[in-house]
Amino acid sequence: MTPERRALSFVVLLGVVSLFADVTYEGARSVTGPYLASLGAPVAVVGLIAGAGELLGYGLRLLSGLWADRLGEYWLITGIGYGLNLLAVPSLALTGHWPAAAGLILLERVGKGLRNPPRDAMLAHAGSRIGHGWAFALHEALDQTGAVLGPLLVAAVLYAQQAYTWAFGALVVPALLALATLARARALFPVPRELDADVLARPGEVLTLLGHARKEAALLLFTALTVFGFVHFQLVSYSYEATRVLAPSAIALVFATAMAADALGALALGRALDRLGPRLLWALPAGAILATLLLFSGRPAAIWPGAVVWGAVLGAQDTILKAVLAARVTASQRATAFGLFDTVFGIAWFLGSAAFGWLYAARPAAAVGTVVAAQLAALAVLALMARASRKATVRV
Repeated sequence: MTPERRALSFVVLLGVVSLFADVTYEGARSVTGPYLASLGAPVAVVGLIAGAGELLGYGLRLLSGLWADRLGEYWLITGIGYGLNLLAVPSLALTGHWPAAAGLILLERVGKGLRNPPRDAMLAHAGSRIGHGWAFALHEALDQTGAVLGPLLVAAVLYAQQAYTWAFGALVVPALLALATLARARALFPVPRELDADVLARPGEVLTLLGHARKEAALLLFTALTVFGFVHFQLVSYSYEATRVLAPSAIALVFATAMAADALGALALGRALDRLGPRLLWALPAGAILATLLLFSGRPAAIWPGAVVWGAVLGAQDTILKAVLAARVTASQRATAFGLFDTVFGIAWFLGSAAFGWLYAARPAAAVGTVVAAQLAALAVLALMARASRKATVRV
């Protein structure tokens, strides 16, 4: 088998792991809110659990990336993360009190935080053979396929059994399939670094965490701005419920449309990135502005194309940004770089969501205006990055 075929096989295997994993935890996340309510959890506690879970999930990624690069134990940390992430979900079927359920929900987020940076670093090794854009695009497409199938599976079980315990219990099947596929990938590719075409040809510079932050300051600032100005779908759906512009069933279909666009958009944009290079970054702020204007236009006919653009931008964020970063970082330090990137991403999205929610409650137009302003600032940073790149090329 050629190195390119081996790299593609590795990406597909990790993509299948993510597919089954997303069926598991995205299926559970679609009903954890009402499940906690059924156990008597106050609404303030539900909000606290949701926020704390995301904070833990993103905050741990920096430590996970540092540990993976320092210890070289990419498979071990990835395996521990997936184990916590996946086995916590079906365990919800065994809880009868909301504090126990809350603990498992937080544990699931901890697992995801641990596994992502080392997994993405291993994907980047394969990406050097088949194109970083294509590698992350294939993974994102399979990942989002699971994100669509998971809630559908839970909905079907709930329709048949009318009990959350049955729904969570059913998720043990995709959880075990994900772990089995991960074990198979580990057996076939024990040293993913050997897939990397650049490890021997281009060793690159060794940087501290602060060094990474300084070197990638412009890209991290661009990421922070464009993510800050990207509206979370929970806020989008809240606005539709508050204004009665769409029925609840239609809101669910809008989200499904966005997830499908995420998967398909990632494939198209990932392949395009390998041909066009970082200039494709311009599509992220431009698409976010268009999506926001369509989604908050107040016209049902504009919401559906807005959902398509929103989903495509979401897929592009997970594909293009990671692929661009992977191509700029030394192979032995990618997990650290991904951990730093994920931390910036999570903090920016948290702050942007909080700001949008606060502004929307007072003046919806101001909230939308803030999103547009953040994306315009991201475009300005991108213009400065392009100018600096042109000057460097001229000097060479």
